[in-house]
Amino acid sequence: MSRALLVEAIVCIVAAAVLTGCGDKAKADPASEAPPPAKVERELDANLVKVDHPDQFPLVTAEKHIAAPELNVTGVVNPDVSRNVPAISLATGRVVEVDARLGDEVKRGQLLLRVRSTDISGAFSDYRKAIKNEQLAKIQLDRAKLLFDDGAIPKSALEIAQNAEDNAKVDLETTEEKLKVLGADPQHPDGIVDVFAPVSGVITDQQVTAGGGVQALSAPNPFTISDLSHVWIVCDVYENDLDAVHIGQYADIRLNAYPNKVLKGRIDNILPVLDPTIRTAKVRLEVANTGLMRVGMFVTATFYGKQAEMRSAVPATAILHLHDREWVYAPLKAGHFKRLEVVTGSMLPGNMQEVVSGIKPGDQVVSNALALQNTVEQ
Repeated sequence: MSRALLVEAIVCIVAAAVLTGCGDKAKADPASEAPPPAKVERELDANLVKVDHPDQFPLVTAEKHIAAPELNVTGVVNPDVSRNVPAISLATGRVVEVDARLGDEVKRGQLLLRVRSTDISGAFSDYRKAIKNEQLAKIQLDRAKLLFDDGAIPKSALEIAQNAEDNAKVDLETTEEKLKVLGADPQHPDGIVDVFAPVSGVITDQQVTAGGGVQALSAPNPFTISDLSHVWIVCDVYENDLDAVHIGQYADIRLNAYPNKVLKGRIDNILPVLDPTIRTAKVRLEVANTGLMRVGMFVTATFYGKQAEMRSAVPATAILHLHDREWVYAPLKAGHFKRLEVVTGSMLPGNMQEVVSGIKPGDQVVSNALALQNTVEQ
């Protein structure tokens, strides 16, 4: 073999080896087999995007969902005013002992406080005088009866004695009743007046301390006892939504502190005056308290309309939460998508999301809106 032929053969062998190595490298590179990344072209409208590989963003069709219209409002737990009972002292004086505190649960007849009162000494003085006057009137009446029987006095004198006895009995009964009203025992004179709980319930207001003064029948009352077995929930309903509520209607009550607990409340009053600042009316619901509700708690009340409405339902992943608003991506022509703002409702079984407005049943949207949004932002 000539020298030229030998060189040519070696060159061919080296070229073949190089080509074979390059082919193996291309085959081993997994990136060469992956689909090309989607390329996004922005349109003049910020809500319009163009994607060169739209098949990477599968679509879903919005389903039909039949739901009763809802109205959600906020409210506050308040005590039922008709179940608030003041614990008062009818004797003026100085508090020497306090046996209950704000927030305590008390029973009817339980001692709340003790008051040393000068009213008692005056009442006892009147009571003792009434006893003596009645005894004297009775002696005079008995004497008048004997004299009348002997013909020594006219009948008019007997009648005067009888009237004096009757008046003395009235005075005695009145002074005795006054002592009882003040909380004193007529048979055991004492300057201390005990104040007892008039009803069972929870002390929701306390305006007295040990050593303080108490004014008879004068506000503020020493204690206020509330029966919290039933409470009021006062809600603010906007003027435009008043047609959705009416007296006797029931609502679902959810406490902010216990969001998974649902209670039932009934509207028993809609106040006739609107708040002139925020244009809302006070709607009052009466709710049986299971022990969870405390005065001052915030709640959400949901009212349901009688006529059902047709709404859409899409997978929760099709909803994009952006800038405190909610969106979906709807397909336009090939490779083009439009971002639509929607109003969502409650979550549905199967990780579905109710859509109140923005799309209708049968419309197609991107099944994973976040994935498309991330591609747009890259």
